[in-house]
Amino acid sequence: MPRASIKTPSILSTLLLLGLAFSLISREPQADPRLKHSFRRPEVSGWTFVHLEGTPSEIGFQHGYLLAPEIRDSEKVTRLEITHDNNKSWGFFRHAAQEMLWPHIEKEYREELQGIADGLNAHGVKLDVWDVVAMNASMEWGYYVKEYDREHKIKTPPTGPGEHCSAFVATGSYTKDGRVVIAHNNWTQYLDGARWTTIFDIAPAKGYRFIMDSYPGFIHSGDDFNINSAGIMVTETTITHFFGWDANGIPEFVRARKAVQYANSIDDFTRVMKEGNNGGYANNWLVADRKTNEVADLELGLKNVNLRRSKDGYFIGSNFPVNEKLASEETNFNVKDLNESANARRIRWEQLMRENKGRIDVAAAERFLADHYDTYSNKEDPNERTLCGHIDLSPRGSAGWQPPYGIAGAVQNKVTDSSMAEHMSLAASAGHACGIDFKAAEHLRKHPEFAWQKDLLRDMNSHPWATFSAAN
Repeated sequence: MPRASIKTPSILSTLLLLGLAFSLISREPQADPRLKHSFRRPEVSGWTFVHLEGTPSEIGFQHGYLLAPEIRDSEKVTRLEITHDNNKSWGFFRHAAQEMLWPHIEKEYREELQGIADGLNAHGVKLDVWDVVAMNASMEWGYYVKEYDREHKIKTPPTGPGEHCSAFVATGSYTKDGRVVIAHNNWTQYLDGARWTTIFDIAPAKGYRFIMDSYPGFIHSGDDFNINSAGIMVTETTITHFFGWDANGIPEFVRARKAVQYANSIDDFTRVMKEGNNGGYANNWLVADRKTNEVADLELGLKNVNLRRSKDGYFIGSNFPVNEKLASEETNFNVKDLNESANARRIRWEQLMRENKGRIDVAAAERFLADHYDTYSNKEDPNERTLCGHIDLSPRGSAGWQPPYGIAGAVQNKVTDSSMAEHMSLAASAGHACGIDFKAAEHLRKHPEFAWQKDLLRDMNSHPWATFSAAN
């Protein structure tokens, strides 16, 4: 077969072609060097996996750039929820972020927060660092507003910020292999819960690598399920009806992030969380160290801080205050009312721990998070008193759960054990673990009082469990 005829171009035409090519290349958008080593993967079972790596500003820029559309959307949701639930403008929270929180945020996390804003701007999303800080503090604003309104003699409901989440950590004779199992589901409004579906794998220039579930735009997990490469495993549940705030303290979202990034032990974690405690987002922190097979419950109030530890036992969380002194001094919660969601779920956790002693593993934990047994009515009935919470299905509406969101419940679930944590791995289920889907239009037809959510509320479908691991 004859060869094709090829003409050799002149030197002048070659130079012209090279010049044109250079001109075209220079006009193409170039990859920002700050994005090196970072990536996001296509959605898997409802989750988006994002790997971030580098200095604080690089990690922030990668986060803002790679998740720009999701952060733009989540900021709209956060703004709507926070302003509606606290009866304050978004400007109020931006101002508080700048004047009250920012002075107490250390340089490393200032750089990361600014990096998120820079990454957003580079991707055409016009939010600034005060929007990003206000978003990150979204779980703390209820505590601040309670104190602000008290000081300014503004009438507010008598209860404090409401509960979020169900969780347990177990070890020793309670688990199948004698090692740690830890599990958690996030209770929040479906408005933001349907978007709480990011898995971050973060390799910072300083500190330990860690993997966590999170919300777009957060430098912390927020609902708090974390594993770091030093063997620390962390989750929490909120202390219900809590009140207390220290404007001179370090924001909870900063302490939570720092503790996960730098803790090598339960003592390390406790020290970071206690230092500069501002009372915001007061939680029972369930912590495990897979190196020592020890588990702990750090009940972190503002005035009362209690740490319990065990190498053969379990700790549970469903928003109830454990310590009597903390309950009486820092909450308005009725610890004796078994109709209360936090108390009913506490009883159910105790039942499950006893009934499954010696057999608790990842599969069992996944079943627990899908549990619909109501200990108050003594029957299977998905509602606000069950571990897999369905406040929207309760005939009582939001009456048994604070704050009165109405369209809320368990929005996603995570489980890991010592073996998985060694490989920086966790199992996650988006939506209700039980398999029940939430349909926005149908619920709004039945409950027009929630029309304020209409433009942003979307379906929250249940997805099968999937396993995620830190990238190689």
